[in-house]
Amino acid sequence: MFAPGHLGESTRLIPFEMVDDALAATGAVQSRIRLIPARVTVYLLLAGCLFAELGYSQVWQRLTAGLTGLGLATPTGSALRQARQRLGPAPLQALFDLLRGPAATTASHAVHWHGLLTCAIDGTHLTVADSTANTGRYPKKRGNHGGSGYPILRLSALLTCGTRSVLDAVFDPISVGELDQARHLARSLRPGMLLLADRNYAAADLINTLVATGADLLIRCKNGRKLPLNRRHRDGSWQTVIAGRPIRVVEARIAITTTSGTRTSDYRLLTTLLDPDTHPAAQLIELYHQRWEIETAYLELKSSILSGRVLRARTPAGIDQEIHALLVTYQILRTAMTDATDSQPGLDPDRASFTTALNTARDQLINAAGIIAGTIIDLVGVIGATILSNLLPDRRVRIKTRMINRSNSKYQARGPNIDRRSYQATTSIHIISPDP
Repeated sequence: MFAPGHLGESTRLIPFEMVDDALAATGAVQSRIRLIPARVTVYLLLAGCLFAELGYSQVWQRLTAGLTGLGLATPTGSALRQARQRLGPAPLQALFDLLRGPAATTASHAVHWHGLLTCAIDGTHLTVADSTANTGRYPKKRGNHGGSGYPILRLSALLTCGTRSVLDAVFDPISVGELDQARHLARSLRPGMLLLADRNYAAADLINTLVATGADLLIRCKNGRKLPLNRRHRDGSWQTVIAGRPIRVVEARIAITTTSGTRTSDYRLLTTLLDPDTHPAAQLIELYHQRWEIETAYLELKSSILSGRVLRARTPAGIDQEIHALLVTYQILRTAMTDATDSQPGLDPDRASFTTALNTARDQLINAAGIIAGTIIDLVGVIGATILSNLLPDRRVRIKTRMINRSNSKYQARGPNIDRRSYQATTSIHIISPDP
């Protein structure tokens, strides 16, 4: 009965003992052995995130496809639903709390800047099933035509920029704003971290909350915001005061030049790193680009894993269970990718393909391969070896967001005259010092 409880080779990253501990800690261990034990239900939920396009009965078929000759039972869809309801959301949340955090890596250059762990915070939306229970907790977003088709929740995450590992996450109805969620996520900030955030997070009271954790900040600010100039630094940055705290301001004009011309944009950043000798202004401007790593993480979560689909669960408790399962699945895939790139010194974690890791993990699950590790632990495994055989090229400099070559819609939503060619680009940064 316990045999279907696995994730193929990914089971090594979330072993049976870890799942059993989470079940025991949350009081979710079954009082009697059922057709679908609690441990198997946990792995079923995680496997459901690897196969987001399938119903749970089809997910069960993949869990058991490589377990021939064991005389396994085939539970009904109703039995699988009852097993998920018995389990509840607490064990999956406990697993996420065990697994969240920065990935262990030797590539310090990729995750640290001047000895600080670079992190990013931001929010996004997820759509949930349109059921009466869900709309009672997660209302639909208002719009010009009566609202969106599905209820929506707001998810905010804190992650490391170098490996895109999740440090913490929180989700609420969309009536709860990103700043409120950021105050919640501040529980996971520590001294030795450098938090990157967009200008939505530059509110004075939130800055006070974040700085109180001991972490340093690098947050974009609106160019028109009035700030007193208290002191100039020789690198062009200057010092001000926000909410009674000394804050350094870095302003820059960024120009990107291609054969089609030059585009410029002005940036203003706020930072608690006050020493221009140890943290030069130009380097801070370059570093801020790392904030976009969280957007890539959301792309992997919402597009690569979910393929834009609505979450399955039709109750708020089920949504809680499914989102934590989704975060756990994402985290173990990220861990496998980091283990793979770590096996080759100097290899940037950005070169690992998330899609390759996801598809290989699916194959290993269907084949029930690599579930039990040998006496010699291979941190790379089949998933890691496949990642290393299909490394991504070094990133190119881009002057705008990625765009598909052929629209999925017959309606030209972005206009018919879109230049989709690639250009060699040169970026220049000029620090702007305010007039006296």
